[in-house]
Amino acid sequence: MNALFEILATLLQIYSYVLLARALMSWIPNLDPYNPIVQFLYQLTEPVLEPVRRLIPPLGGTIDISIIVVFFALMILQQMLYTLAA
Repeated sequence: MNALFEILATLLQIYSYVLLARALMSWIPNLDPYNPIVQFLYQLTEPVLEPVRRLIPPLGGTIDISIIVVFFALMILQQMLYTLAA
């Protein structure tokens, strides 16, 4: 059972890296939205980010903090899983 918790925590860590990549991509001007890598990252992250966006609207109408909220939630889940695995 400990190995299962460690595997899940590792998967959450990998997903955190995917979220980080998406956040960094948002800073690149003129990024082609039809690029296969961009499409892949959006397909992986949008199902998680969209429900958070519905709960927390953008600040000032332009600043989307949903990715930050999800990132911190993933960190908390990771720590819980590592604690359970110990």
